[in-house]
Amino acid sequence: MTELIDIHCHGALGHEFGADVKGSRAAAGYHRSQGVSQLVASLVSGTAETMEHSVRVLAPLVAEGTLLGIHLEGPFLSDARRGAHDPTALRDADRALIEQLAAVAESAGTPNALRQMTFAPERGDTRGLIGVLVDHGITPAIGHTDADAATVTAAIDHVVERSGHPALITHLFNGMPPMHHRAGGPVAAALAAAGRGDVFVELIADGVHVAPEVVRMVFETLGPEAIVLVSDSMAATGLSDGPYRIGTLDVRVEGGTARLVQGGSIAGSTSTLADCVRWAIDVAGLPEADVLTAASVTPRRALRL
Repeated sequence: MTELIDIHCHGALGHEFGADVKGSRAAAGYHRSQGVSQLVASLVSGTAETMEHSVRVLAPLVAEGTLLGIHLEGPFLSDARRGAHDPTALRDADRALIEQLAAVAESAGTPNALRQMTFAPERGDTRGLIGVLVDHGITPAIGHTDADAATVTAAIDHVVERSGHPALITHLFNGMPPMHHRAGGPVAAALAAAGRGDVFVELIADGVHVAPEVVRMVFETLGPEAIVLVSDSMAATGLSDGPYRIGTLDVRVEGGTARLVQGGSIAGSTSTLADCVRWAIDVAGLPEADVLTAASVTPRRALRL
């Protein structure tokens, strides 16, 4: 039986990962009940104190096997492409914060709890940041970026050079400018790098974030060995429409789609990875074997599990 592995997931049943142990365990339990064998808990951008608290909450769940690890989505992200991240929490790369969070995880007996970190390569000294992430065994993930293709390519090349392993692209197409034929941006850089084996690209196949023909195009262009299906599930997953929060921001879910109350940005999904697998097969029309590879084998390879 295929074990689905979700490496980008923020919560469920009204609970955000990292807020408290009981809620985090309940959210993980819901995803498992829906057919997701393992998952990495994602944290949105916050203050150093908030992120330290969340790592301290989640580290014991990693130690006991409830979670596969922790994903730091920010706070070194582009304000222009922040999506559902609090703009007041965003800042330039700070290696000291990574050292601080890694120390928290180690003190909890889980030195390998931090599995990946999303950052925008234009935010300060990201070459230095990449070095610290690699030293701590954290996979560098590029996303929520407004950088041009050259900047993204340079960051990818540095990850490969420094780690000897491909980088990760956080939810391709989302949190970045759309590709234009005269300015390819992060999308063009990511697709080219994936084609040469230098990155794995995340795709949210929930029927909201990416159109079915685009999902199909990426699969048919790159193949499932370069693609990691993720849910990007937020706290409303498993519940009905209504008001919710992501981090410090208010969210409204209507028709299963989560959007920020202020600005209307998509604020994660309300689908589990198992839902995404079914959508990719039934709606996008992809071969089941390819979809299962992207939801099980490739996530494991992307995080070197």
